Amino acid sequence: MPKWLTEIRGRVPLGAAIALGVVPIVVMAGLWFWLTSGPVEERHVSPTILPSPAEVARSVPDLLKRDLWLNTWASLKRVSLGFLIGIAVAVPIGIFMGSFGSARAVFNPVMTASGYIPIATLVPLTMSWWGTDEKQKILFLAMAFGIYLLPLTVKAIDGVSEVYLRTAYTLGATKWQAIRRVLVPIALPDIWHGMRLAFGVGWTYLVLTEALVIVDGLGALVQMSQRRGPREHIYLVIVVITIVAWVFDLVWERIGQVLFPYKRRPA
Repeated sequence: MPKWLTEIRGRVPLGAAIALGVVPIVVMAGLWFWLTSGPVEERHVSPTILPSPAEVARSVPDLLKRDLWLNTWASLKRVSLGFLIGIAVAVPIGIFMGSFGSARAVFNPVMTASGYIPIATLVPLTMSWWGTDEKQKILFLAMAFGIYLLPLTVKAIDGVSEVYLRTAYTLGATKWQAIRRVLVPIALPDIWHGMRLAFGVGWTYLVLTEALVIVDGLGALVQMSQRRGPREHIYLVIVVITIVAWVFDLVWERIGQVLFPYKRRPA
């Protein structure tokens, strides 16, 4: 038996990792085929609930006719704008909270309380503040991103060893120099990782607001398909969202490897 099968935190060889990753996909695909195989009347699950893989594949051209690319672009634009606003607010506040105890005392109650707020409740709240137009969607996403990013940024600053600060002070650095040249640069890889995670989670928030206020976007396509059909498009849009989020996650990862090569795990 290979050692990596039972070793704690063992590194799995690339080929084995790919093979193991394929197993659940094959199992889920097989279960899907089994549940939806045969005539409609004899299926284990009704096609109105779960269409067969062939039915989903045949509906791809119809989904493309529903301005899939324009709706994908609308969703991507909203996520990006909300994300930029969120990091512009949350990251500086998180840096100050991690750097100064006084700033932490001021913002910590808000950060703690916001962590218990169900994100879904912010949708009607933002609608009452900003209506149901584009601004509401973007600012809702900005709030959701900020709630997610703030504690991650504080944690990244807290994770910087005290040794680096003492060394900086020994060399004559001021407090602001210590923050700008020590705390932030050392914590930046972890902040970057938090931003990467937040951007992926943002697609969940996006569907939430687009499905409630149907204008355009991938969330609107899901909701319209659920109401009017075809149901196959629900699954296709989920696949599209997954692919888009996965591609951007790879981009975040590659950029992070370029910016922070020293954070790569040894082979």
